[in-house]
Amino acid sequence: MGLIVQKFGGSSVADADRIRNVARIITETYRRGHKVVAVLSAQGDTTDDLIAKAAEINPNASKREMDMLLSTGEQISCSLCAMAIEAMGYPVISLTGWQAGFRTNSAYGDARIKRVDVERVLTELDKNTIVIVTGFQGINKYDDITTLGRGGSDTSAVALAAVLQADLCQIFTDVDGVYTADPRHVTGARMLEEITYDEMLELATLGAQVLHNRSVEMAKRYGVNLEVLSSFSGKPGTKVKEVAKTMEKLHVSGVACDKNVARLAVVGLPDEPGIAFKIFSLMAKENVNVDIILQSIGRHNTKDISFTVGKQDMERAKQALEARKEALGFDHVDVNDAIAKVSIVGAGMIHNPGVAAKMFEALYNAAINIHMIATSEIKISVLVDLSEADRAAQVIHDRFFHEVGVQ
Repeated sequence: MGLIVQKFGGSSVADADRIRNVARIITETYRRGHKVVAVLSAQGDTTDDLIAKAAEINPNASKREMDMLLSTGEQISCSLCAMAIEAMGYPVISLTGWQAGFRTNSAYGDARIKRVDVERVLTELDKNTIVIVTGFQGINKYDDITTLGRGGSDTSAVALAAVLQADLCQIFTDVDGVYTADPRHVTGARMLEEITYDEMLELATLGAQVLHNRSVEMAKRYGVNLEVLSSFSGKPGTKVKEVAKTMEKLHVSGVACDKNVARLAVVGLPDEPGIAFKIFSLMAKENVNVDIILQSIGRHNTKDISFTVGKQDMERAKQALEARKEALGFDHVDVNDAIAKVSIVGAGMIHNPGVAAKMFEALYNAAINIHMIATSEIKISVLVDLSEADRAAQVIHDRFFHEVGVQ
C-alpha cells in the first residue's frame, strides 16, 4: 500500500476526546495497510496561552526564547496522541521537529525550511511504526529550536510528504474542505470537490484560513497530492491539484476576505523619478510585505502613493516612513486600519471577460464603496470599509454562486 502523511490542526486535538478521535483516524489508515506519518499542531489555544504567559514575565522576550517556549505546545499534543495510539495496541513513536530532521534558517518566529533529513523517520517506518511528528518547528545551524510561523504545521506536513514522496498528504481541519467562501460568514458557501494549486495559493494568501500559503506553494513546487478534509465528519474533502476538472466550467472558484489589512498613504511626494523605489526599498529593509499599490497622477509637482500592509506591520511601516520624511520630501502619512480586502479567485477568469464588471456591479448594487483595486490573471481584490467586509463578501458570492454551476 502507500505512504500517507496526515496533519491535524489545533481544533482536531483540542481535548482528550478529540485526541482519541485523531488516534482512531490514524490507526484506521494504518490498518488499511498504509505507512502513516502524522503531523500535529498544538492543542486548541495553547500557542496563544503560551504567548500570554510570556507577556506576563517579559513583554519584550527575545524571539529565540519565544521559539523555545512555543515549541512545547506541539510536543504536548504529539506525546498525548502517541499515548492514545499506544493504549489502542499499535506501534507508535512521537518525534520533535528536529528529531524528524527539520533543518531551518535562523529567522526565529518565522523560520524557513532549508532541508528535511528523514533518515530517522524512514527507520521507524521500516519497523512498521506509526510516526507522530511535531509540526511548526525545526532546528537551525546553532542547534537552536525555531518555529515556522502561524500555520507552519501545514508546511511541516507538506515538506515531509515531498521528501518522503508520499502518495497523499491529508490536511485534517474543522471544516469539510475548501469552500467557495468562509461558511461562517457567507450564507450559501459550498464545498469544492477540487481546486488548483494556483487558486488555493491565492485564496490562502488573500485571507482564507484553510491552508497556510507556504504549504500550498511547496505542494505545487514538489507535486504533492493534497486533500483538505474534516477530522470530525469522515467525509471526502477537497483535492488540491495542478489541474481541476471544474476549471473550465467555473470562472470564479472562491471569495476571500482579509480583515488583517491597513492602508498607508504617503501624501505630497515629489513627482520625480525613483520616488517609488525609495519608498518600497525602505519597506523591504523593514521586512514589511506590501500588497496593493496605488499611485496618483502627479499634479503641482507632487503625487501620493498608497499601499496596503498587514496590521502587524502598520506601525513599523509608519515609523520608518516618518523617520525618512525629510529625505523623501513628503507632507504626511495617513493610516487607515478600518478596512478589509475582499477578493475573487479563479483560474478561468483570464479567458472570460466581464468577471470584474460582475464583481463591481454587485458592490454597486449594495452601495459598497471601493477604495482600491488590484488584479492579476486569476484574482481581483478590492479594499472596502471594515464594517462592510462581510456584506461585500456575501453580495459578491451571491453574484457568482447564486445558481449552482452558473457564472
